[in-house]
Amino acid sequence: MTKTKFYHPKFIPTWALMGLMKLGSKLPLKTQLMTGKTIGNILYPLLSGFRKIAFVNISKCFPNKNKVQVTRLVKQHFEALGIGLFEIANCFYLSDKKLKQHYHIEGAEILQSALDKQQNIILLVGHFTTMMLAGRMLLQNFDFADVYRPQNNALFDNQMQKIFTQYGSFMIKAKDTRTLIRTLKSGLPIWYTHDQDLGAKISTFSPFFNIQTATIKATEKLARIDNTVVIPLSFTRQHTTYTLEFSPALVDYPNDKSQQNTRLTNQILQQQILKAPEQYLWIHRRFKTRPNNEPSFY
Repeated sequence: MTKTKFYHPKFIPTWALMGLMKLGSKLPLKTQLMTGKTIGNILYPLLSGFRKIAFVNISKCFPNKNKVQVTRLVKQHFEALGIGLFEIANCFYLSDKKLKQHYHIEGAEILQSALDKQQNIILLVGHFTTMMLAGRMLLQNFDFADVYRPQNNALFDNQMQKIFTQYGSFMIKAKDTRTLIRTLKSGLPIWYTHDQDLGAKISTFSPFFNIQTATIKATEKLARIDNTVVIPLSFTRQHTTYTLEFSPALVDYPNDKSQQNTRLTNQILQQQILKAPEQYLWIHRRFKTRPNNEPSFY
């Protein structure tokens, strides 16, 4: 789509939203947090569909929580979603100087060591509300390729690609397997999310919070490429500070048993979620595909 077409009247709301995002990025971080929580609390009663999905997901993953406790965590998640609007704004518009003041990286030597050894690197990440901002933070320290799914809004998708490319990321559409493999073999680390339900045909069922969950097999297929390592990366917000944490590269992964491989990556994701449960993206239907024709959770 050409730039001229982005000035079609249908994109006026998106241009207005991005203008507000630019203004929002100039607010002090404490003000952003407070305002984001307020926005989340406003959205909570309005977005009933997402609220119900989050309630189901959290109820299933934390069966020891009663209804009051689950509802509290769902509300906290909506506050995180509200804050996430400012985090996206900061990803797009915050200056490098200001961004550097608000995060630290743990285990960077793990990634650096793999780079020094000229290994092919898969950065194993999950969908968290802080994800886009964490990506911008990582780009201040390391180049990487971002495997992404195009956004439904063409203007927002264009701006997202423009911003990440500007700061050093190479953008790869998730369906472009050829470019993905070629880039992985080039030695550029791959930012790879592995935690969405893409259907039974390309998945295997493995436990995730003790629930049999459709888990994509693509991660292990990519990891079978010679000289490839998988390094988990998590990112969490602690009030006004963010932590990006690399974990050691997976050992003896993948093996010849697909279910063991997906079980391991699900365990890693579960551990990451437990660091800050409200910041995981609970509003996507993670358990959409059920084994053996089980009834839908939703």
